[in-house]
Amino acid sequence: MLKLKSQMNRISAMTAAAFVVGATGSNTANASPTNTFNDIANNIVSGIQDLPGFLSAISYMMGMLFSVLGILKIKDHVENPTQTALKDGAIRLAVGGGLFMIPIITESMQTLIGSGAMTQAAEVKKIATAGTLAK
Repeated sequence: MLKLKSQMNRISAMTAAAFVVGATGSNTANASPTNTFNDIANNIVSGIQDLPGFLSAISYMMGMLFSVLGILKIKDHVENPTQTALKDGAIRLAVGGGLFMIPIITESMQTLIGSGAMTQAAEVKKIATAGTLAK
């Protein structure tokens, strides 16, 4: 038993060492010696540009999960009203609906604000002054 435990510790140590070397040593030969703040910021921005899609997928899945759990709780309430309160199912349905709406609200906010450039819907037209109306 002691021999098996020491072998497991040795395997764990080798696995951890291989992970550390693989995570840190693989890109050091190709990396530039001087990284500026702009390079680091660009790497962060390019690394997280798929994050909104991932969060939307997680939000949709969790919304569906809470909705199904809410329906099941309401079914439990119908079968045995003394054991399960109706509010338990209603709360789960409300949370599921809220999670399901997060990506839709986020997309509408991004459409309203735009991507840094002024969107057509938010553009303010030049107001004609009284002098130009008389001419």
